[in-house]
Amino acid sequence: MKVVIAPDSFKECLSAQQVGKALAHGWHTVLPNTDIVITPMADGGEGTLSALVDATGGQYHSIKVTGPLGTPIMARFGVLGHGKTAVVEMAEASGLESVPVTQRNPMLTTTYGTGELIKAALDLGVEEVIVCLGGSATNDGGVGMMAALGVHFLDDYGKNIGYIINDFDRLAAMDMSKMDSRLVATRFITACDVNNPLTGANGASAVFGPQKGATPDMVAHLDMRLSRYADVLETHLDKRFRDLPGTGAAGGMSVALVAFMDASLKPGIEIVVQASGLDQYLENADLVITGEGRIDSQSLGGKTPVGVARHAKARNIPVIGVGGSVGRELDQMREAGLDAVFSVITGPCTLAEALADGETNLVQAGETIASIFAMSMKASKGKSAGA
Repeated sequence: MKVVIAPDSFKECLSAQQVGKALAHGWHTVLPNTDIVITPMADGGEGTLSALVDATGGQYHSIKVTGPLGTPIMARFGVLGHGKTAVVEMAEASGLESVPVTQRNPMLTTTYGTGELIKAALDLGVEEVIVCLGGSATNDGGVGMMAALGVHFLDDYGKNIGYIINDFDRLAAMDMSKMDSRLVATRFITACDVNNPLTGANGASAVFGPQKGATPDMVAHLDMRLSRYADVLETHLDKRFRDLPGTGAAGGMSVALVAFMDASLKPGIEIVVQASGLDQYLENADLVITGEGRIDSQSLGGKTPVGVARHAKARNIPVIGVGGSVGRELDQMREAGLDAVFSVITGPCTLAEALADGETNLVQAGETIASIFAMSMKASKGKSAGA
């Protein structure tokens, strides 16, 4: 029997690899002879770096970069096992978790450090860069990233106004003459799972700004700054960007990747599926177990459990989902390919207790699922013998 375990990370609890190992440990307690394949997954947000590097036997690199508040922090990027593709996760350098709650203000945060990660990756001679969006503390349209890569943003007098979006009420032009020339010679892929445009009522500032500490007044100012930025981009590059689906992702970071790097926007889960070789692992599998910290209506929008289920169902493989918590949309989950969904929580507890007991609960979940599977096999054999 072959079981493929392809989970996402459980945020603030365990990495995808750790989740997979815990489930496999529990399963083997009941059915020790099972051939289990663990392939860490992610959907483009936090954890995608680890999923891709671990799945391909790649390498991590750590460097000091400019954090979202402008202070130095250590951040990682990765190179996949074949050595030709780098993975940059913007949450590493420009993530919300790096900013204390009392200091969250997207008028002042920057993506400069993400640009420094990209530059370090290019220094290794990679041919392709996957940029994973999600978990950002920023709403700067990627101007900080581009400043780190050599682009200057100018006022009416040709003076460099820097790269903080709060100063972009004076933005009038940009100078790309010193932009890193390797950007146009390198293929960029952006893991993007939202369709929001850059500006407007459904844009980066209005939809995602409040999650990063923006007040209603800040949202209005941020949207005006990004609109002015879009004016300059569109005038300079002679192409319309602000209304493109997905350009509002990660505080508008994706608009810079599209405008300056001609990046292609792809669903994060599909990038991970391809890089991890999931489809190959699914061959001849009898069961797939997937999951994430919470499985609910948001999971139906293209997150890891549904993405994995879609590929498994193409081969008629049953799929079980596990989560720290589970929503009530069970009918929709089944329609999306998740045959059964379990919460790993064993009783009433606080969030802190659930996180602390995550590994133990996942081991028990793996044991429980294997026990149910073993019972179904016995029942099936019994019916066959009776016939």
